[in-house]
Amino acid sequence: MPAPHPQPLHPDRLTWAVLLGQWVDFAQSALALPPDGDGGRMRASVPDVVMLQAVWFSLQALDELDPAERSLGLDRAGVLIDRHARALRERWGDALPPGIAHLLADTEAAQATAEMPHTKRAVGS
Repeated sequence: MPAPHPQPLHPDRLTWAVLLGQWVDFAQSALALPPDGDGGRMRASVPDVVMLQAVWFSLQALDELDPAERSLGLDRAGVLIDRHARALRERWGDALPPGIAHLLADTEAAQATAEMPHTKRAVGS
């Protein structure tokens, strides 16, 4: 009996799995942070950071949605970005760590790009 052909790899699924693993590691490492001061704020920021990273990643694949679903996806992304960005800005104020500020800028830029009239966009643009 011939050996079955190996199944093709799905880069998008692999990328998502790798990112999820990194987010889990990030969340677990945050448990070692002290509960007060900057450590406490970083610890409390983990869910917001992970959600914004997930939304950014999802916005990169927006063109894969049916046009009827694209608008709903944008609306959901907008709600999530607003909620988690507001939480981070309220928690950190003017002391927002550079990495979190960069994440906010990247996520908001991805949202703005996704809201442009639909044209085929390059991933990461």
